Amino acid sequence: MADLVYHTRHWAGQDPDRLAFRICDTTEEVSFRRLEDRANQGAHLLRDLGLQRGCHLVILLENRREFLEICFAADRSGLYYTTASTHLSLEELAYIIRDCGAGVLVTSDRFAALSAGMAQLMPHLTMLTCDDWNRRADTRPVSPIMDESQGLDMLYSSGTTGRPKGIKWPMPDDPPGSRTMLIDLLGGLFGYDRDTRYLSPAPLYHAAPLRHSMVTIKSGGSAFVMTKFDAEAALALIQTHHITHSQWVPTMFVRMLKLPDEIRNGYDLSSMRMAVHAAAPCPIDVKERMIEWWGPVIHEYYAGTENNGFTALDTDEWLTHPGSVGQAKLGRIHICDQAGNELPAGAEGEIYFENGHQFVYHNDPKKTAASRNAQGWTTLGDIGRLDPAGYLYLTDRKSFVIISGGVNIYPQEAENALLAHPDVLDAAVIGIPNEDFGEEVKAVVQTTNGQAAPGLEQELIDWCRARLSVIKCPRSIDFRAALPRTETGKLFKRKLWEEYRRR
Repeated sequence: MADLVYHTRHWAGQDPDRLAFRICDTTEEVSFRRLEDRANQGAHLLRDLGLQRGCHLVILLENRREFLEICFAADRSGLYYTTASTHLSLEELAYIIRDCGAGVLVTSDRFAALSAGMAQLMPHLTMLTCDDWNRRADTRPVSPIMDESQGLDMLYSSGTTGRPKGIKWPMPDDPPGSRTMLIDLLGGLFGYDRDTRYLSPAPLYHAAPLRHSMVTIKSGGSAFVMTKFDAEAALALIQTHHITHSQWVPTMFVRMLKLPDEIRNGYDLSSMRMAVHAAAPCPIDVKERMIEWWGPVIHEYYAGTENNGFTALDTDEWLTHPGSVGQAKLGRIHICDQAGNELPAGAEGEIYFENGHQFVYHNDPKKTAASRNAQGWTTLGDIGRLDPAGYLYLTDRKSFVIISGGVNIYPQEAENALLAHPDVLDAAVIGIPNEDFGEEVKAVVQTTNGQAAPGLEQELIDWCRARLSVIKCPRSIDFRAALPRTETGKLFKRKLWEEYRRR
């Protein structure tokens, strides 16, 4: 195989003992030579498990060494690998496995209860714990498999109806280590290279932490992965490991800003060249305070897991366009009304990208078609406006999607769960302001008898938590005699949303 630059084999040959990644708060460090060996052994194991090019693998793991080793094994085996949220319920995980047709699930002892339930639901699914994976991979060769080919992640993002959808890109014909769209985009914008020391404070099952970590490593840099975000610990890691690049969500900024001044100012952050943030709108005052503290190193971008388009801007641009998420770096932006007509600068409408990266929603041609307009432009359903210079401003995110701590939460799932309770006649779920997380989940309920018995609020919260991930469930519930609906029966959620914003 040719010496392809963006392959761990290239970097293992140049500097085998160089650090590829470290799982912080543990003793787990992996050199490029170790990662190359483990990825090859994992690729052999995946083939022995019957996974050929185009097959699907699901990974359900906390941030740990095996997570990235398995991803790199799948990435050179021509597989689609799905990294599942660690907050999924049994039913949610089962849906994803069935939908993508995964033949193998790799998990850890932390999810023993889920694994036991999955064994009953899917007796033919091959399930491996990390101990199983390590034991079986240890016996495989460290040489490459004969049919290496580039793999891809296929991550799931909930739809507006609440059903998760698999975001699928075309499988490339290139060998592993070739330039990819992500390497060109992220490397070009954020400068990931051999000198990068990248701090990832978020769960790797999310698109951005996974992709940015892997691009860093493929580019010869070193990734430092936190097992769990802690504000002061993150600052300490920046100082200790001379971190050059990092990625955040606004909630993390808030947590760090709330540290006492003596702690915030007690760490040397001078090694930081770029602090990237995305996933949720950042309050203007929060970003201003971060720029005052960290200086002109803060960069922002807007994109979806689909990567059908991408905007970005640096600190200087943001200071002259406060509140913007930048100009298009991938695709061309169009703002359209509900009829699909393009709107002028300053008008709010749905955001479309022309000539962006192509994707489909796996097994769902209707949702795929709904993401396109007559011109073939694609949308994620977000609402925004462009200024005359082409800078994008988000005004709504996927209508009334709740964004809590950088995680998109779709109200329909919780509404459906509430409506299944025998005492609930009608329900609306909205996001209300939360100082730490941006938004939190709030439910407004109409009961069947028009009254709320003592303890019903907690009963309904527990009811939801038994059926959904905790992050999707309401933290509080108000009761109303009736909910605002139009004469046609459509829930007028904006009225509730605006009411709670005024409080």
